[in-house]
Amino acid sequence: MRNYIKRLAAAGMAVMFLSVQSVPAMAMDPILPHDQVKEGMTGTAYTVVDSSGELKDFQVDVVGNLDNGKGSEPMIMARASGPVIQQTGGILQGMSGSPVYVDGYLIGAVAAGIKEMSPYTFFITPIDAMIPLWKMPDLKNRTHIHTINLKRAAESQANQENKEKKDAEQAAKSNDGKVHGATLLERAKAALKSDAAKADDTAKADAAKNASSAKDDKASADKKTAATTAEAAASAAAKPAEASGKAVPKSVMYFSGFNQAGLNFLKQQIDPKGIMQFMPMGAPSLADMQQTDYNAKLVPGSAVGVAVTYGDFAVGATGTVTAVDGKNILAFGHPFLHRGNVNYFMTDAKVVGTISGQSNGMKIANIGNIIGRISQDRATGIAGTLGTFPSVVPVKVRVQDNSLGRTDNYGARIAYDEDFLAQLSGGIAYAALSKTADDLSGSTAKVGFRIRTNAVKDGVVSRSNMFYNTADVGQISMAELMQAMSIICQNTEKESDIIDVQVDITVDNDRKTASLVSAVPDKKKVKPGETVKFTTTLKPYRRAKETMIIPFTVPENQPEGTLNLDIRGGGLVPATALMLLQQSGVDVTNENDAKQTTADKLKKLQENGRNNEIIIAPGPVQKQLSAHEQRKLMREAAEAQGSDAPREITLLDSKAAKPKAGETKFETNYIIDNVIHSALQIERK
Repeated sequence: MRNYIKRLAAAGMAVMFLSVQSVPAMAMDPILPHDQVKEGMTGTAYTVVDSSGELKDFQVDVVGNLDNGKGSEPMIMARASGPVIQQTGGILQGMSGSPVYVDGYLIGAVAAGIKEMSPYTFFITPIDAMIPLWKMPDLKNRTHIHTINLKRAAESQANQENKEKKDAEQAAKSNDGKVHGATLLERAKAALKSDAAKADDTAKADAAKNASSAKDDKASADKKTAATTAEAAASAAAKPAEASGKAVPKSVMYFSGFNQAGLNFLKQQIDPKGIMQFMPMGAPSLADMQQTDYNAKLVPGSAVGVAVTYGDFAVGATGTVTAVDGKNILAFGHPFLHRGNVNYFMTDAKVVGTISGQSNGMKIANIGNIIGRISQDRATGIAGTLGTFPSVVPVKVRVQDNSLGRTDNYGARIAYDEDFLAQLSGGIAYAALSKTADDLSGSTAKVGFRIRTNAVKDGVVSRSNMFYNTADVGQISMAELMQAMSIICQNTEKESDIIDVQVDITVDNDRKTASLVSAVPDKKKVKPGETVKFTTTLKPYRRAKETMIIPFTVPENQPEGTLNLDIRGGGLVPATALMLLQQSGVDVTNENDAKQTTADKLKKLQENGRNNEIIIAPGPVQKQLSAHEQRKLMREAAEAQGSDAPREITLLDSKAAKPKAGETKFETNYIIDNVIHSALQIERK
């Protein structure tokens, strides 16, 4: 920070006689490695604590270095003091990443406090442990679909000089009287004039100090607002870490757009072990929603966010920028989700205010503009780049509640990261369903989805199904969507592109299930290739019986003898010997499944029987039906057709899948919840 004016002075002669240029990208401040940081040193930390967006400073007194052993990162123990810290009540969550300087040298980032102890004592992650993040391998973001148009960055570049000049002039009016927003030429002149007055070395040093501090205030005022909110910093330790006296920060995930049911569902998906803290706040303002800032600036001390999804539903966290080198930034001083090489949104953030607490105080911020990409999420912090953006998967969800007469549409963008796509797409769809329907207990949902992807030749994976559950139909109705996304993301051949995901949900606040009563063939003795018509009767829940005629074609290669048939709901899969072994605890791998390609798995998912289908297909070998059993079936069918109760006879029509030998699928308006059996006698003469 302090060397900034010196760098301007050195460059001053080169620009003295040129027209005013735009302010160059910020270069990295000088650093002081942790092994040179000594007990008793006094420094200054910078952060934003209120909606003004101005950088505030507080005093930091170094207590000493802490070595956590081989393979662990060192930490610096320190105490915070000053008016800002008194105002906030100590180091808070959200301050993580705040840069700490000693004599103008950056020593590291505020990282963690000590649980149940003074909120004024904390740990600093050394800057020399964070800088290597910029050189970590980056193998993400290699899909071919980039839905954020990077050309806009080039198109807006022509207006950048005017914008920066205007920002500088406005910042120069700051009420603290410091030189905040001078252009490069003006700063260079001032620096050269100071340099010419060599007799006043002390005045020159003071000017450099004031100008470097002013630079921070100016650049923080330039920020736009955005970001999901809060990363753990100040608080709390796991027991293994308590032995060393160091607190392990617990990640705080912030959500916007989710109701409590949606939040609970998503928490089950992405945090089954309960190691994160979830906070339902931090929604973007309407003005900032869906915005992308291609020319954003950050400075050490600015609020910054990382998000895995953005839009009507947002998921992420915020902390503080530690260091800036050109377009590259370091932040947080500890992990977000600790997932190494990642592909997340970088956002700016507008601080709302602070909440004090002995071990759970926090700095609250709202999410706003997308400004770049986070590529590293590691033990010492997060790293990313301004002006470059992650590939994204747009998700659109339409929910129609027939009982309430309500239809809502939702949209969100998920940063393309295969570790989260399946869980987040299902979580967003569930949240949309639960918000529109309000009550999912005892409801029936019809869920259809369409995924455009190059994982299959025709470019589309689609599926629809019906679900019913007495407690929460949403819990089970998202399973197939998440399964399809998981198959695509686990493609062993290549990283698949996903263009978008569209989900259509219709929900009724009643039970639409039915049980099969009988299925009687119009003839018992048939030849291979012949078609048999089954008069099938089902009994819907609390409705009159319905009867339909469903054809079944005997396979040409069917051997002579008894052909046992299952008439069942599409969601009822017949048990096989392999399944029985697996259910008994034996680890059995199906060789055919192991050889399946991603396209094969997706095709199988799409062709699986649906819960609202009646399927007639060969079943396990059954005993030969006795004459008494055959007469019983005939009697049940006759009773169903001759009943005085209202009934419906349905012929095979557009609801039926294209018949094929050996299997018939017939779509109904009910979830079929049982299976019955029948048999045909195959004759070849």
